[in-house]
Amino acid sequence: MKKTIIIDTNAWMAFHEFNLDLFAALEETCDFHYKIAVLQGTIEELRKIITEQRGRFKQAALLALGIIKVKKVEIINETGNVDDILVEYSKKENLVLTQDIALKKRLRKPYLTIRQKKKIIIVK
Repeated sequence: MKKTIIIDTNAWMAFHEFNLDLFAALEETCDFHYKIAVLQGTIEELRKIITEQRGRFKQAALLALGIIKVKKVEIINETGNVDDILVEYSKKENLVLTQDIALKKRLRKPYLTIRQKKKIIIVK
């Protein structure tokens, strides 16, 4: 059975910030079948960053949206607070990849996070 890994906004931004290939890092870490997904709210957050931010944040958000499109990442159409939705999905045996400290405290383990700006680990 394939697990779903839902990537949070700040993890998408890490592509650019840490010069990290999230897909290669996930493949290295995950020894199980998985699919990658993103919440519609995360896409909206990235679009908001593009319109409201400048410099590296804007570039990171543009890159993230481009990768989501090119890689044909599954979009989960849920409305509401993104963090609350991610917490609910984590309770349903989905994995969430995030850097958000407050969100990590709310997620059901296991979840994924970025360590040392270069690798993804599973927190159990």
